[in-house]
Amino acid sequence: MKFRSLSLATVSVAATLAMGTGANAATEIQFWHAMGGELGAKVQEIADKFNASQSDYKVVPVFKGTYTETMTGAITAFRAKQQPHIVQVFEVGTATMMAAQGAVYPVYQLMADAKLPFDPKAYLQAVTGYYTDTKGNMLSMPFNSSTPVLYYNKTAFAKAGLDPNTPPKTWKDVETYSEKLLAAGYKCGFSTGWMPWVQMENLLALHNQPIGTKANGFGGLNTELTVNSPLELRHITNMAEWAKKGIFKYTGRRSDGAPSFYNEECTMYMNSSGGYAGVKANAKTFEFGVGMLPYYDDVKGAPQNSIIGGAALWVLKGHKAEDYKGVGQFFNFISKPEIQADWHQVTGYLPITTAAYELSKSQGFYDKNPGTDMSVRQINLNPPTENSKGLRFGNYAQIRDVIDEELEGVWSGQKSPKEALDGIVSRGNDLLRKFEKTNG
Repeated sequence: MKFRSLSLATVSVAATLAMGTGANAATEIQFWHAMGGELGAKVQEIADKFNASQSDYKVVPVFKGTYTETMTGAITAFRAKQQPHIVQVFEVGTATMMAAQGAVYPVYQLMADAKLPFDPKAYLQAVTGYYTDTKGNMLSMPFNSSTPVLYYNKTAFAKAGLDPNTPPKTWKDVETYSEKLLAAGYKCGFSTGWMPWVQMENLLALHNQPIGTKANGFGGLNTELTVNSPLELRHITNMAEWAKKGIFKYTGRRSDGAPSFYNEECTMYMNSSGGYAGVKANAKTFEFGVGMLPYYDDVKGAPQNSIIGGAALWVLKGHKAEDYKGVGQFFNFISKPEIQADWHQVTGYLPITTAAYELSKSQGFYDKNPGTDMSVRQINLNPPTENSKGLRFGNYAQIRDVIDEELEGVWSGQKSPKEALDGIVSRGNDLLRKFEKTNG
C-alpha cells in the first residue's frame, strides 16, 4: 500500500489550521422552543444578538412544535441521551419537569456552579414565584410570561353610548355593557381564549380562592381539585345564561376567538397579554383598549392578583460543565433590561425583571401605548397568596383538556354547570392519582 507523501510545510500548515479551528470554534448551545412565526423570529433575533456579543458560545434555537410536543420531545431526547441544553416548557408543565429526577439542572444551582452573577430578587415576584421550590430557589428561567387581560373595542363602545376609555371592571359591568352593545347592533358581547386558564384558574386567583388543595399543589402530591366551588359554579352558571342571550360566545379552546374580535363580531375578548402584538396588527377597522380582567365585587378580597401563563426555560443535564457556563451567560443576557424591555414591548409578554419594566416606563412606551402596562399592574396588584401564586399539579395539561371537554357540554346544553364542574374534579383527581403513581 502506498501513501502520498506530504511536505513538512504542508503538514505544518494543516496542523496550524486545525488548531486554529478548534481554538476559535464556538461551543453550540441547543435551545428547543415552541414559538413559531413572528415570535420564533424574535427568539432567533435574541439568540443572534447574544452570539454577536461574544465568541465562546453559539445559541442555536430550534422550533419543536407546540408546548406539549416540545416538552415531551425533550424528555424523549433525554432518555436517548440526545437532549438539548435548554428547553422551553409551558407553565403547567412545571410539575412534570420537577418530577423528572436527574434530568433537570436547576437554574439557581447552575448559576452558582458557573460562578455567574444571579439575583432572583431582580425578577418580578409574581413570575419567579411560579418557578421556585419551597425554599424559594429558582428552578427555571422565566422567559415568555404572560397574564390574561381584557381587550375591548373602543369604537364599538362609543357607538353604544359607553365611555371608550372606561372598560368594565366587574362581571355585572360586562353584562350591562354587553346588553348595550347588542342593542347597538353587535352580535356578541365577549369571547374568551384558553377557558381553563382565563375563566377558571385566573378567575379563582383574582378572587383569592384555591384551585386545589395543598396551596394549589405547591405543597406536594396527594392533592385534590376544588374548582367545583360556589364561586366557580356561580360563574359558569352566569356564562351559560349569557351564552343563551348572545352576551357570551364560545369560540374554541385556545385563541380561536381572536378573529371574532378582529372582525368586530365580539366587542370584548379575554386572552393573553402576549397576544397584544396580534391584536394591534389585526384590529384594522377600530380602535381597541386594554383593561383588567373583570371580577365579582361582592366577593371579599377581590381583586387579588392574576397569575401567569406562558413558559420558562429549563436546563437539562448531561452536557459538559463548560457548556453550562454558556447557558448561564445566555440567561444573564436575556435578563438584561434592554433585551427584556424590547421583548415586552414587541410581544406583550411581561417584562420578567423590575428593571425592564422601569426602562419601558422611562422610554415612554406605556404613555404612547395605553394599556400595555395592564399585565404588569394586574399581576402585581397585591402580593401573591397561596391561592394566587399559581398552580403546580401533575398531568395538568391533560386536566385542562378535561376542563374544556366538560365545559363544552355546558355550552352545548348537554350538561348543567354543576355536572360539568363535578366531572372536572372527579376526572381531574383521577389524573392526579395517575401522576402520583408514576412520580410519587
